[in-house]
Amino acid sequence: MQIIVRDNNVDQALKALKKKMQREGLFREMKLRNHYEKPSVKRAREKAESIRRARKLARKRLQREGLLPAAAKK
Repeated sequence: MQIIVRDNNVDQALKALKKKMQREGLFREMKLRNHYEKPSVKRAREKAESIRRARKLARKRLQREGLLPAAAKK
């Protein structure tokens, strides 16, 4: 991963780096690798995540088709 610092603006470069790392999922992976996770717990977590993703995708699809009202933004 590479970030270019322009005009000695380190704060802006750091912000861009954090955003890139967040998008790539590095923070989440570091958190997961911090402690050992039993294989059974890992399988259960991954299955729950995939179900959550599928439901979210289905909800978005129904909203696009107009069958569900759009989610209220805060």
